[in-house]
Amino acid sequence: MTAETELATHPLLTERPAWQALQSHYEKISKRHLRDLFAEDPERGPKMSLEAIGLYLDYSKNRITSETVKLLTQLAEECGLRRRIEAMFTGEKINSTEKRSVLHVALRAPKESSLVVDGVDVVREVHAVQDKMANFSERIRSGAWLGHTGKRIRNVVNTGIGGSDLGPVMAYEALRHYSDRNLTFRFVSNVDDTDFAEAVIDLNPEETLFIVSSKTFTTLETMTNARTAREWLLKGLGGPEEAVAKHFVAVSTNAKEVSKFGIDTANMFEFWDWVGGRYSMDSAIGLSTMIAIGADNFRAMLRGFHEMDEHFRTTPFDRNLPVLLGLLGVWYTDFFGAQTVAVLPYEQYLKRFPAYLQQLTMESNGKHVTLDGRTVNYETGPIYWGEPGTNGQHSFYQLIHQGTRLIPCDFIAFFKTLNPLGDHHDILLANVFAQSEALAFGKTPEQVKSEGTPDWLVPHRVFEGNRPSNTLLAESLTPEVLGKLVALYEHAVFTQGVIWDINSFDQWGVELGKALAQRIIPELESPSEPKLSHDSSTNNLIRQYRSHKASQ
Repeated sequence: MTAETELATHPLLTERPAWQALQSHYEKISKRHLRDLFAEDPERGPKMSLEAIGLYLDYSKNRITSETVKLLTQLAEECGLRRRIEAMFTGEKINSTEKRSVLHVALRAPKESSLVVDGVDVVREVHAVQDKMANFSERIRSGAWLGHTGKRIRNVVNTGIGGSDLGPVMAYEALRHYSDRNLTFRFVSNVDDTDFAEAVIDLNPEETLFIVSSKTFTTLETMTNARTAREWLLKGLGGPEEAVAKHFVAVSTNAKEVSKFGIDTANMFEFWDWVGGRYSMDSAIGLSTMIAIGADNFRAMLRGFHEMDEHFRTTPFDRNLPVLLGLLGVWYTDFFGAQTVAVLPYEQYLKRFPAYLQQLTMESNGKHVTLDGRTVNYETGPIYWGEPGTNGQHSFYQLIHQGTRLIPCDFIAFFKTLNPLGDHHDILLANVFAQSEALAFGKTPEQVKSEGTPDWLVPHRVFEGNRPSNTLLAESLTPEVLGKLVALYEHAVFTQGVIWDINSFDQWGVELGKALAQRIIPELESPSEPKLSHDSSTNNLIRQYRSHKASQ
């Protein structure tokens, strides 16, 4: 049975026996406090911890018992998770609405492996592009590639949006420790004039390379910024047109448009329609990353991705890191009614990791219909957000600790810092462990009173606790570990999508606004008063903008 023919056979999730068993189980344990669960089993911490492929997950501070894990993994089995994992890894067209395979796992498959889809060995194609990227990256890093005036490239500006920006930005920040400090990297994504202006304000055009990342080479925001970059470059160099080829390369599949722009198609780096934007940071979209950290470090990151892929594909569900993370998300979203997940990396290099996860998780699972088009009668796709610690502690942790909403948290930390400075790292890690402890156990009225707190102040200083969290630890933030972390969340998202019976790999929700924008642009730019046929609010806003534009 193929992934497509399975669609008509899906029962509704809430009709499955494991779901109904989980509902009954939730009603029995939902009021139980983590204080009691830990008191009943002094070894709960070690028992509900898992170490695999260099990552250590403590999930003991979740509002679960061993029975919860058993029922959640039973639900995964009933929903056909193992079957769907194999369907993805073997190239079946599990992106059913676009009739595409989902093969980001092929982007990090070893060179000696093979995966034939529609008669093409996609692994061979992937490695051909990787080798081309490595050759180009080395030419930039060594100074062999020269700009139009003969100067070496010292500035790299990545121009993209969505996955073509969030992945490269996150990876560059995460792996800055390993980057070539003789090169400056900037990232432009927003069509707002300011984003481009600030990115290039102090750059010398003679020493600047632009990477234009757009699969179709027609993406509105990216190509608007790319054309502005072209004008900026030619103005700075005083022309001529052929200078573009020395200062622009493309990550695209549209050779015709790339050539029309003035980029030599020999410097076009391909990727494929089975690479979703939010899964593309390890494809040619990662060209800026490879230039920054070098081909060897980039390939180490790919090995980390692949290790997590194999762990996800082969490990029993009750010891499978992405599966457990994904199932716990289902548990809180659908049974406790949690609406958000806070991702809290205690590592400054991971400051853009929560923003990266926002697209990965919410663009993937922000869906309201099942694979066969039925409206769901349960919640999907929680909101992901976060900031690096300890900054967040002095910002939004108040709400997590004492607010009215249940917000599950993922703490991410490392045993070793990349920049040792006295006792900084001990203090940082002490805060990680303290925050998860405080969230779980809180502070009772009796404890507050025992500290001599006046009765009128006691309610304000009580912490209810029972706030769930995971703690994820690794040795240090290496390229390999970053690959593991990203793949961990990729596969947790996939796990949830299978449980919720939704397509995690399309994103039709982004299309309507883009289509309407294309209709409105000429109405804003028209020299004569356009005939408007929007709603009264949109018509009024357009007229307000035109009026102010005309008065300037």
